[in-house]
Amino acid sequence: MTIPQEGIRTVAEDAPVFVISVAAELAGMHAQTLRQYDRLGLVSPGRTPGGGRRYSPRDVALLREVQRLSQEDGVNLAGIKRIIELEEQVEALQGQVEALLTELDQVRKPSTALVVWKPARRR
Repeated sequence: MTIPQEGIRTVAEDAPVFVISVAAELAGMHAQTLRQYDRLGLVSPGRTPGGGRRYSPRDVALLREVQRLSQEDGVNLAGIKRIIELEEQVEALQGQVEALLTELDQVRKPSTALVVWKPARRR
């Protein structure tokens, strides 16, 4: 069966759209586990004005990675938190490196400006 593409909207990766039960199902874990991860700071969902949690597609992907690290690799929650922090730091540093390389490339490009030199007059 083919699903028509009309009416289907794409969701921004950071858009907080999933309620906790949906995010839990998508991540393959219990909603109470998500609450625990929120308390530990492993994931920081968006909040509604009433205080309800809303998870983004990026949050769900992160939750899946937390689940994988915990279950498959045997990493404890403190280790997972540190891994996440370091990965975020690496991502930020990679962005800075890209920006600096772009800036350096701009500086290194040969200029097409014409400079006219006039010798100073002797007195």
